[in-house]
Amino acid sequence: MKRKLIALFVLTTLMTAVAWSQVSFGVRAGVNLQNVNGKDFVGDKLENDMIIGFNAGVNAEIPVAPDFYFQPGLLFSTKGAKDDDISVNLGYLELPLHVLYKPQLGSGKLILGFGPYVAYGLTGKIKPESGSDIDIKFKNGDLTNDELIEMDNGEVFYFKAIDAGADIFFGYEFDFKLSVQLNAQLGLLNFWPSYEGDDEDDSIFKNTGFGLSLGYRF
Repeated sequence: MKRKLIALFVLTTLMTAVAWSQVSFGVRAGVNLQNVNGKDFVGDKLENDMIIGFNAGVNAEIPVAPDFYFQPGLLFSTKGAKDDDISVNLGYLELPLHVLYKPQLGSGKLILGFGPYVAYGLTGKIKPESGSDIDIKFKNGDLTNDELIEMDNGEVFYFKAIDAGADIFFGYEFDFKLSVQLNAQLGLLNFWPSYEGDDEDDSIFKNTGFGLSLGYRF
């Protein structure tokens, strides 16, 4: 019995080592066209213009089946929108959790992927064409009366810190490990802040966007 347990332990260790030896790591960076969709406080559809942002970070590819991979990552991504003479600029730390299908195509590999992401707001500013910038702060939970007064006075602006949504993308990885990728992202959480007495506020703010990025695997 003891020998069987030792053999099982050795086999498990070897299988784990083989699996991890097939894990690859990469870097990726690109540009985004971002917007904020939803409704204003009276329920009318938001009519914003897109802004240009960027994303950059790292990821790992873990093989789970022939041509299929699990790809977790960590990146910094800027988002926001422009409305008339005001632009909203947001910066998030983002954790994508993607499933990839990478079959051989020519000398390289086709990339098809999808999956959820979660993000946490780190930085933000509201930039009017004239006047001073307004800092954006991120907060979980209801705003206090003092924070509402700060917003009303234009001293600072608050959004919910947590964002989440879904990604879908496709691209091509060349045999020299460089890849190009087109992606679309749909935010599913409303990041407009909540506060006591907000029953009459119909505001819904959701991040959306698409972009182009380059990656390299080591």
